[in-house]
Amino acid sequence: MPSTELLIAFFATTAIFAYIPGPAMLYAAGQTVARGRWSGLTAALGIHLGGYFHVFAAAAGLSVLFHAVPPLYMAVKLFGALYLIWLGVCLFRKRADGETGLPVIERKSARRAFFESITVEVLNPKTAIFFMAFLPQFIDASAALPVWLQFVALGTIVNLMFSSADIACVFLAGAMVARLRRSGRAQRLMQRAGGTVLVGLGVHVALQRS
Repeated sequence: MPSTELLIAFFATTAIFAYIPGPAMLYAAGQTVARGRWSGLTAALGIHLGGYFHVFAAAAGLSVLFHAVPPLYMAVKLFGALYLIWLGVCLFRKRADGETGLPVIERKSARRAFFESITVEVLNPKTAIFFMAFLPQFIDASAALPVWLQFVALGTIVNLMFSSADIACVFLAGAMVARLRRSGRAQRLMQRAGGTVLVGLGVHVALQRS
């Protein structure tokens, strides 16, 4: 395994990256605001599982393909951005319950958030680029463990730390939702806020050049 000094630097740097607000945190918060805490947590779980796609892809060298073939990188990035925008528009189009004035939350919303979040994370090439650029800084080619196994081990730690930040964000957003839930108008505004976050995130990803 890498030296103790290298591991300390790895954990410190990962923690800094994990708790800086980013797309995954915003996505989980948006799902929480729009659909409730349970949907936010299942979305965080989906993001976590989707992250392993990029961990193993980095270990296999797949993200090198994104560097070598820029059109492929752009195609995947734009497809993921359009998917985020579509999810946000769907939240805007949801109708409210005629009796209570509250938005209709489907029974399968949490399950849908789970599968949607896996798709969002898998279609995010920037995550692949991050793992490919970040993890090699802490790989020790002279260590007893094979390089690919070091990639998987360190990538798993990174994914777990990022997920801890996503979950913390869900609970913060959930606390805000609980205070506003009494008001039907506030509930509708929260749903629109969640849709706005997703659309804005998709537009931001689509307009980024790198």
